[in-house]
Formats: sequence, structure tokens, C-alpha cells
Amino acid sequence: MKKIVPLMLLALVLATSLRANPGFREDTVNWLKARGISPEGIVVIISMLPVIELRGAIPVGIFGFGFTWQKAALLSVFGNMLPIPLVLLFWESIVLLLRRTKRGARFVDWLYYRTKGRSKVIEKYEEIGLMLFVGIPLPGTGAWTGAFAANIIGLRFWKSLLFIFLGVLLAAAAVTILCQTGVLVFQI
Repeated sequence: MKKIVPLMLLALVLATSLRANPGFREDTVNWLKARGISPEGIVVIISMLPVIELRGAIPVGIFGFGFTWQKAALLSVFGNMLPIPLVLLFWESIVLLLRRTKRGARFVDWLYYRTKGRSKVIEKYEEIGLMLFVGIPLPGTGAWTGAFAANIIGLRFWKSLLFIFLGVLLAAAAVTILCQTGVLVFQI
């Protein structure tokens, strides 16, 4: 637990940096390359980051590293799902830790109201709504936000994990199709 919380906080800080710096994906790829991380590792790491998730990792894999769409999608789904059980299990601990500071409490309140406002479909349709919410490849609708919403609404762990996974598969299919049709293009 002592190692997990700082890693999750780092991920949240990185996600906040993304909002302030539109070139964050490219900067992240270049920073990871400079540290000798393999292209596969870079795709997995990028897909683990909140906000970017597999929506950014699949184009990096396909266009940045020349992976087949299958390899890029598989690595991205794997990476996107890695932090989700931890978010589902330790969300309450993370919230308590963040609420110890004024800035952390503001962030938690902002995240709660933002997620609550976007999670009407989850409240109405529960697990199927969670899957659709995560599966729509738009900003603010990924696995991280889905896990937060599942916690806020009080959905059970295993059902949440399953339907988030199904939503991640839907999002991966959508992003991969967008990349393959040329609608979504990215270069490093």
C-alpha cells in the first residue's frame, strides 16, 4: 500500500500535466525513450496514464513505433487495465490521503463532481452503462473515470472490473478502427 499510493498520485500528477500541456504525449514518449524503455514498454506505460489511456497509446504504437494494430491494441488494453483493480480497491484510501491537504481536497471534490456529472448513464444502466461509458473513446470517459464512477456509485468490485474491461475492449476497437481508417493520426 505504501508503494501503490505514491504511484497512483504520480499518475494523477502526470494526468494534470497533460491538461496543461497539449504536447504531453509526445514529451512523455521522448522522455521514456531517453531512459531506454522499449517501445512496447512505452505503449503500456502511456496506456496506464489517466486521461491518455489507450486512446493515446494505440496511435503511438501504430504510428510512432510501426506496430501492427493487433500488437498496439493488445499492449494498450493490458496497460490500460493494470491500474484499474488498484483504483477500485484503494480509492477510499487515496481519497483520505488526498483530503489531508487543501489542494488535495479541492482536487477530490473537483474529480467527484466532474465524474458524478458525467456518470448519469452509469447510474441509470449500472454495469452496462459503465461498459458504454468506458467504451466511448472521448476525453473523460476512460477506464480511470469509469473506476472512479463505479466507486462513487457503489458498484461491486468484480462486476465493475469486468464491465470496465469490456468497455476498454470497445474503446480499443474504436480507436484502432479510427487509426486504420486514417481518421486518427499521430506521429512522434
